[in-house]
Order: sequence, then C-alpha cells, then structure tokens
Amino acid sequence: MVMNSVRCVMFAAVAIVLTAPLGAFGEEGGDASVAVPSQGTSDPVAAVEEAQALLQEGRFAEALDLLRPLAQGQEMDAGVVFLIGLAATELSQHPGVGEAGREALLEEAIAAFRFMLINHPELVRVRLELARAFFLKGEDDLSREQFERVLAGNPPAPVVANVRRFLAQIQARRRWTLRGGFSLAPDTNIGATSEERIIYIAGLPFERDAQELSTSGIGLSAWLSGEYQYPLGERRRLRTGADISRRDYAGSRFDQTFVSVHGGPRWLVGANAEASVLASVQRRWMAGDQLYDALGARLEGARRVSRRVTTNARASFHERSYRTQTFLDGPVADVMLGGIWIVSATVRADAALGWGKERTELERWRHERKWLRLGLSMALPRGFTVGGSAEMRWTDYEGNWFPHTAGEPREDRTRSLRLSVFNRAFAWRGFSPRLSLVHEVRDTNAQLYDYRRTGGELSFVRVF
Repeated sequence: MVMNSVRCVMFAAVAIVLTAPLGAFGEEGGDASVAVPSQGTSDPVAAVEEAQALLQEGRFAEALDLLRPLAQGQEMDAGVVFLIGLAATELSQHPGVGEAGREALLEEAIAAFRFMLINHPELVRVRLELARAFFLKGEDDLSREQFERVLAGNPPAPVVANVRRFLAQIQARRRWTLRGGFSLAPDTNIGATSEERIIYIAGLPFERDAQELSTSGIGLSAWLSGEYQYPLGERRRLRTGADISRRDYAGSRFDQTFVSVHGGPRWLVGANAEASVLASVQRRWMAGDQLYDALGARLEGARRVSRRVTTNARASFHERSYRTQTFLDGPVADVMLGGIWIVSATVRADAALGWGKERTELERWRHERKWLRLGLSMALPRGFTVGGSAEMRWTDYEGNWFPHTAGEPREDRTRSLRLSVFNRAFAWRGFSPRLSLVHEVRDTNAQLYDYRRTGGELSFVRVF
C-alpha cells in the first residue's frame, strides 16, 4: 500500500528531476561506491526520507542499499518502488558501472516503473521515467511510445521540450528494427467460403460439392520483420529490410506464406517528419505452391502535427505476375492515409482511410476498393488493457459476373470487428499473452461470394 505521507515527500524529492533540462537526464550521477547504510533506519518512513536525501546528493548506490530491503514481500510501497527505479536509472549511467551492471540496473528500473503502472497507468510522472529508462537501454520503439503518452498527459513546458529532444534523438539514431511474433488462430471459416449450397444458373438450381463449403480449424501464425538504416548524412538514411509471414493449418489447402524485400532512401524532414522511397519485391505461396511475384515501389511518410496527433501516409504500386492464374496478372495500386491520437496517457485512438485498384488481364476481376478503419485502446487499473477496432470495406468489380449475378458487376461490402484484451501484470521478458476475437461478414450481390467467419487469436505482445 502507498502511505500518503511517504508519497507526498517522494514527489517533492523528485520534482527537480521532472523539470530538469535534457542534459540532466544523461548526466553521470554520484558516487557509485557502496557505503554502509546509516544505523537507526529500521523505521521505513525514516529509511525512505534518508534515501531521498541520498538521491538528491547523487549517492545512488547507497540509496539503493536502503530501499531494496523495503521492497521485499507481497505488499510493496509504491513510493519505495519509484525511488528504486530512479536510483537504478541514475546509477546505470555512472562511468564506474560495467556494461553488464548497467543492463541489470536499467532492467531493475524498468521493472519498478512497470510495477507502478500496472495498477496506476495514469501516472504520467512514472511513465516519463519508464520512457527514459527504455531510451538509455536502447529500446527506442518502447521509449517513443511512452514519451508520446507523456506528451498527452499535459506535462510542464520544460518537460515537453525535453521529451521532444528525446524523440528527435530516437529518430536520428535509429538503426536496427526487429519485430516478430506468433499466435494460435482458431477460425470458423478458414477459406472465407460461402455457405450457400445451391447456385442458380438461368433459374436452374445446382448443388455444390461438400468440399467447397466452409472449413473450420486452428492454425498457427508467425511473422518476422527486420530492417537496417545506414546513415548517408545528417538527414538521410538508406533503408534495407525484409518481411516474412506464415499461416499454417492442418493439411495444406489454406497454408499461406508471404515474403517481401525492400530498400531505398529515407529523409528526416526536421524533427517531426520523415519520408521514404522504397523499391519492393514480393512473393506469395498458397497451399505450398507459388501464387504470384510482384515488383514495384512504395512511398511512406509520417509527420507529428501536435503533441497528441501523428499522421502517416503510404502509397504503393506493384506489377503482379501469377504463376498459373495468369488472368490475374496486372498492376496493383494502394493508397493509405492514417493518424494516431494519444487522447491521454491511458487512451490511444487511431484511424485509417484507404483506396486501392487492381487492373487484371481478365476484366471481371478488375476492381476498385475503399476502406475505413477506426480503433481504440485503453490501459485500465489492475493491469488490463482492452482494445477494439472496426473496419468497413467497399469493393466494386467490373465486367459481367454471370452466373454469380444477373449480368451486372459484382459489389462486395465487408465489415469486421476486432476485440482484444491482455494483462500487463502477466508478462515474461516484457511479453504478455493477448486474446483477440475477430468477426467478419461479407455481403455481396454475387452468388457464392458472401461469407461469415469468427476467429480467435492467442498472441504475445510487448507491453512495456
């Protein structure tokens, strides 16, 4: 439990750190030698007060010696935990601490701040220190996310300026990026197949084969992406990277594998914007056989327009070449405009609007599509984070779709809803199991192309 008196003293002691200039966040702090704690500190309140005094004097190792015994047991004082995180972070930057010790201290600090945010995700002050610990550890993606949430918490002007400097440094020093994951994915309709048993041709009914109907099952999905950015100057980088994903079900009829490789320049346009031009090569396999190759390019851009809002855009153009279904050969274009709104330190909203077009050799498969997606996630007390998103997609085809339609072009309307939940308190090496539920429905005027599917996903996400 948090004692009010201790908490008040604790926040008073760290107020100077909150408004310190950026340089103070990276200064070498204090004497790293371990001293014998003073006697007469069996009183926890007295020990905390002494530790606060040691922190202000830069004697971080001594402060940790006093504080660590107070953080034992099932009930830990949040004020003590916070001071441990502060002391460990500052001590990690002392030149006398080796690399292994530095990593261990930063892990200790991250664990301390994470512990506080599990039940109190609204604590902007704690989130600021967590972001700084991630920054010092080189976990730039996690650091940037926490800094952005800090900005949404309306911190004082000096803190805003310091956070923006941190974000600029993260943007400039970015080199390696590696992401990956896997999940179990049960699905009631793996192939997104219609349940219609009868198709009508010229008014006459024909029954479909049973094997053409929907199939349920549990699949395994895995993905991995990596990228390296080579500096070409103060404002230019050369990006090279690859992405691979695999979805596997019992048998091989619905197995899919996708691989893409990209490369090209990236420009840093000031501290709040960037743009990239990338060449792209893709290949997809279906049921173990090569489906298509694609060669093209994509443009990417992002801009932070305010403390809370970041916009992004992407446009791509690829020429697809199918191995056997050559009637689907042709150019594919996609454009996406999106944005992220950090409503508060605990609430994040996002939206995206997209358009695409495929010009296949066979006219009936040529189509134009539009889509809209809205999402929201909230960090709640007791460690729970819940999220949801909804998407609507409009797809209009050309040509004659007889016998699936009465002769008019095909029109699809697809809507999907995703709900997810995970608990930040249940984590291993920063990863927590996330449970998601997805429901998707396609309505169409073409026989055999409507479907309903409900799927689940048990994946692992990086929570801090």
